[in-house]
Amino acid sequence: MRAAGRPRARPARGGPTPWMAAPALLVFGLFALVPLAGVVLLSFTSWDGLGTPRWSGADNWMRAAGDPVTRNAVWLTVKLTVLSYLFQAPVSLLLGVYTASRSRHREALAVLYFLPLLFSSAAVALTFKGLLDPNFGLGAALNVPALTRDWLGDADLALGVVVFVIGWCFIPFHTLLYQAGVRQIPASLYESARIDGAGPLAQFTHITLPQLKYTFVTSSTLMLVGSLTYFDLIFVLTAGGPGDATRILPLDMYLTGFRSYDMGKASVVGVVLVAVGLALALGLNRMSGANRMESRQEGA
Repeated sequence: MRAAGRPRARPARGGPTPWMAAPALLVFGLFALVPLAGVVLLSFTSWDGLGTPRWSGADNWMRAAGDPVTRNAVWLTVKLTVLSYLFQAPVSLLLGVYTASRSRHREALAVLYFLPLLFSSAAVALTFKGLLDPNFGLGAALNVPALTRDWLGDADLALGVVVFVIGWCFIPFHTLLYQAGVRQIPASLYESARIDGAGPLAQFTHITLPQLKYTFVTSSTLMLVGSLTYFDLIFVLTAGGPGDATRILPLDMYLTGFRSYDMGKASVVGVVLVAVGLALALGLNRMSGANRMESRQEGA
């Protein structure tokens, strides 16, 4: 017999029902999967963007695989991805750790570091294009011979300049990710480490880095996959030049489709970019074990 005044236990409610995800799945399918399916179909057709597409089978794929310009674009995309990651990852990590601390003037510096993220890529590209001009740029204004080189006109220097400008634009975002990650680490871990005699370097190596595992995975995924989408900044800054020195795959896709009017071959490049980006994201997630998402504060 139930005790007087004791509330009746309510039956446990079930988990979220599948229909709750239906609106999001509908929008995703309508604006992502349907256009992707269209691009895949176009990659097997011959189309100039105006007439009626004609089925061409695997001809576009064969032409893309044998085109030296596209193969060079693949190599440049790999180089840009690796170089930009090696530049952005350590700088973002160090700035994120620094801005999360209680250092002097941290708040003002955090605002300054974040400013580049507020500017549009086209505006940044135009600004750097003017600053690096050998005749009217920063080097000529300051009369510094070392800065008056043709940075964007030299095939050996142009890709490095692009990597630097990309880092200047996107390091603030990843810095913000690491800053938020560091602030989630319990202060008791650092207090215990200081009591045990651990210095700043030991605390960074044995506490900060392990606790930032999933932040590192998220940041790395965004960096690597984002490297496959750089277009507007490079288009305004170099337009793929000099020659084809900075013609990465997104730019090659645009120039092939809208300059050469070869939509079928451009669609091949688009499908390749989607496949590589998806493989990178899934591979990083699986290798890191982030799909399990166990707590990094366990035992704290």
